[in-house]
Amino acid sequence: MNCWEFKKCGREVGGARSEELGVCPAYPDNGRRCAQVTGTLCGGKVQGSFAMKLVSCMDCEFHESPHYQIAG
Repeated sequence: MNCWEFKKCGREVGGARSEELGVCPAYPDNGRRCAQVTGTLCGGKVQGSFAMKLVSCMDCEFHESPHYQIAG
């Protein structure tokens, strides 16, 4: 399962929020390691680099789920 399916953010191609916020940079190939991708959505805001969003990602239910992959 990819992050956009788990979180239902709507930023996948054709998603409910893709026009408003743009297609997520994790789509389509990095949906299982989104923490490592700059510009993903968290808490309703577009996030920066991994270093900038590390704390948020560590608290994310997707990051802690079995769906998240640490290495590609």
